[in-house]
Amino acid sequence: MPAFIELQNITKRFDGIPAVSGVSLELNKGETFSLLGPSGSGKTTLLRMLAGFLTPDEGRGRGYEN
Repeated sequence: MPAFIELQNITKRFDGIPAVSGVSLELNKGETFSLLGPSGSGKTTLLRMLAGFLTPDEGRGRGYEN
């Protein structure tokens, strides 16, 4: 079964400064995960890309299919 959510080498920059760099993630349906890190580490940016509010500069992702 393919992953429910999949990110491959996702990168997002703001004014040339990387906020998220080369993140890969694969989650299967029913799995839970946690993002932990200090302020400014890119947690919210990653979640915004997962939700479709931001477009990554590099990499690809998919998810939320039935």
